[in-house]
Amino acid sequence: MIAIRRPDEIERIRESGRIVAGALDLASTLIRPGIATDVLDGEIEAYTRDSGGTPEFKGFQGYPASICTSINEQVVHGIPGATILEDGDIVGVDVGVRKGGYVADGARTFPVGAVSADRTRLMEVTRRSLDAAVEAVRQGVRLSDVSHVIQEIVEEAGFSVVRELAGHGVGTALHEPPEIPNFGEPGFGPVLKAGMVLAIEPMVNAGVAAVATKPDGWTVVTADGMPSAHFEHTIAVTMNGADVLTTPSG
Repeated sequence: MIAIRRPDEIERIRESGRIVAGALDLASTLIRPGIATDVLDGEIEAYTRDSGGTPEFKGFQGYPASICTSINEQVVHGIPGATILEDGDIVGVDVGVRKGGYVADGARTFPVGAVSADRTRLMEVTRRSLDAAVEAVRQGVRLSDVSHVIQEIVEEAGFSVVRELAGHGVGTALHEPPEIPNFGEPGFGPVLKAGMVLAIEPMVNAGVAAVATKPDGWTVVTADGMPSAHFEHTIAVTMNGADVLTTPSG
């Protein structure tokens, strides 16, 4: 069953979402050639705790870090470590925050230094597919209508949507119903209702859609080694559209 959140609950998720947005804004100021991903992890964890939140990913099903840092062909769930970001890389930063018992989840993919036109376009299309999906959300539409918007934009641009991974509901737990694929025919799935809170997150590959998981059990990579991009917002469904909860101002 998909939870319908009260207005006060949505405001508490928004508080977590503001910290997520602030953490991603911080990442944008830190990311540069020569920085190690574990430095990003440490700085964002400190910011999260100083802001009154806790890193939701840390310890989740044994995950060892506070954020995910996924570089180039890494799709999602890259583990921060001693890896140094290099000029021309792209890096997806995924942040989950819990505050007052409520969770928000968000992600952006950032350029590192001077990035190729192809990688820039991949990031732009992925972000545009998220924006269009958010725009499609409102009470009364089917969930697959939102999924279809993402697929249409991505495939028209010549890229591939990852099919083994999906967005999800979020609220008192990091992953709640429903699962939100980034592909599908319109007109199927649950009808969206005001008060549902969803984490919409297109994961888009420059090459084939297929992915694999590395031996660390977490890092998902593209099957062909081509780059991937990831953007995510936590939103609340309203009568008139989506209320984006992962923004600095909320």
